[in-house]
Amino acid sequence: MGFGRQLHQQASDAELLAAHVAGDRYAFEELFYRHHRQLHRLARLTSRSPEDAEDALQDAMVSAHRSAGSFRHDAAVSSWLHRIVVNACLDRLRRNKAHLTTALDDVYPVADRTAQVDTAIAVHRALMRLPVEQRAAVVAVDMHGYSVADTAAMLGVAQGTVKSRCARARARLATILGYLDADTAPNRSAG
Repeated sequence: MGFGRQLHQQASDAELLAAHVAGDRYAFEELFYRHHRQLHRLARLTSRSPEDAEDALQDAMVSAHRSAGSFRHDAAVSSWLHRIVVNACLDRLRRNKAHLTTALDDVYPVADRTAQVDTAIAVHRALMRLPVEQRAAVVAVDMHGYSVADTAAMLGVAQGTVKSRCARARARLATILGYLDADTAPNRSAG
């Protein structure tokens, strides 16, 4: 049962998932390529390293491929995929909890240290200092623009839990980023 490349591109996410479950061996591939960029970005923001992000994304896609038949159609397919990726990242973070954070200079070698890059590094460092549940909530809501309701569905928690995790994460980020700014301010004025 094959849709054909042109029909795959025109099919909705739900139609592609249904075609995959029905045995179309190319439908899931199209679904993955359609969402790969967003899923990879989500994995990268929720992981400690690019390698962890790649591994978590692969784990998530294997899980989605295998469990497609259990998709209940009570949410968008994209939300379902995002939830699987976030859960795979959280699982990997929990498994690797004992590992020290990789220095960002090793992960992101940057020759030109512009203010924009410095800010991105500071924000990434601050995010990595948050508990994984708070990080997942604040990344989904504040960085990816998901609603509280969609984030709650993705993470499998109540909306109030998402709100409190975001509030705690924002407060902690403000403290961390304020501290980092105070830490680096003398260096800027001295140079």
